Amino acid sequence: MGITASVVGATGLVGSEVVAQLCNDPDIDAVHLLVRRPLADAAIAGNPKLIQHMIDFDRLPHVAWPRSDVLFCCLGTTIKTAGSKAAFRMVDFDYVVESARQARQSGASRAIVISALGADAKSGVFYNRVKGEMEAAVMALGFDATVVLRPSFLAGERAESRPGERFALAALKFGNMFLPAKYRSVPVAAVARAMIAAAKDDSSGTTVMESDRIGNLP
Repeated sequence: MGITASVVGATGLVGSEVVAQLCNDPDIDAVHLLVRRPLADAAIAGNPKLIQHMIDFDRLPHVAWPRSDVLFCCLGTTIKTAGSKAAFRMVDFDYVVESARQARQSGASRAIVISALGADAKSGVFYNRVKGEMEAAVMALGFDATVVLRPSFLAGERAESRPGERFALAALKFGNMFLPAKYRSVPVAAVARAMIAAAKDDSSGTTVMESDRIGNLP
């Protein structure tokens, strides 16, 4: 039997690529998407493996979470997009941790979670601290395996406009050759491949995958 996956953050840059790759992977039997609204991409939405569940993220503890073997958590925003530090923390900590808790209670044995370069629960930088606290909270939920990915800048086309990020990526296309591997931009397709490879790996425990390792995977 193949793998049954549940995915949160399916409409974002990483999440949409993860869903596309999962739907085309012969080792994946079913893909449950937990989303606020149906996918706009008809080609993906029509895939027979895909089951969409419309949910209210503010009521996650009351969601009837589908049974799955592995959770792919691709939720994430920015303070600017969220509108405040409190709103950012709600998405990047509360929603992520509660999604992982619900998936675990529904039988998932593995959690594959997107974090960020520099995540550190003791950091003086708010963004990095929230990411580090999120990692620790997910790791404490008792999955057989928890894999946390910490990519640097993600190279890919976002649905929403982030001018500052586009400028940084343009600079990194030139600067990548001079930067240490850990700080180079990472293609979003490579991040998705790394997440799916982690889901198929039968090792247990906690793994933190830094950006240079993600970029070096085949």
